[in-house]
Amino acid sequence: MITFRKATRHGVCALSQKLLTLLENKDSQIYKENVVRFGIPEEYVKRAFSEERMLEAAASGKSTFYLALKNRCQILGFAQIIQQDASTAELDRIVVFPEYTRQGIGTQLLAKVLRDQKHKGTRIVVVNTGKEETHARRFYEKNSFKQAEEATIDAPWGNRLSLVTYKLELKKKG
Repeated sequence: MITFRKATRHGVCALSQKLLTLLENKDSQIYKENVVRFGIPEEYVKRAFSEERMLEAAASGKSTFYLALKNRCQILGFAQIIQQDASTAELDRIVVFPEYTRQGIGTQLLAKVLRDQKHKGTRIVVVNTGKEETHARRFYEKNSFKQAEEATIDAPWGNRLSLVTYKLELKKKG
């Protein structure tokens, strides 16, 4: 049985361990599609997904991690959303691990995140994706996100990235 829920402190720690373990394999799909594709230095990735950094993000109150779990303990994927202000949140990332893709897990995980955000009073959810990431772009478009803009930015690790920003307005009930 697959469940979707906010990550507890223990869940964030388990997620950090899983991510760091997966990213150690330089031949893995997740490594190639994330680290290699965007030219992210390994030390930057290790720091970003360290237990310390992820727990700090969660403890700040602005960042929330969601987990897709099989049998309540096996992590299949995750999402991270960052509250920008009272009405806007950024979906920082949504990842379904390669062996679990194309099973509707990402769509269900996104639905959980959006339900929680709507309940919180968030009105707009934004997400950035690489301009060349056609699979991700189709995913957001399929889930009612509308393209808002395209831009080239300087990434924190020094590369330039071509991004597309999508927005979704969460409708109020009634």
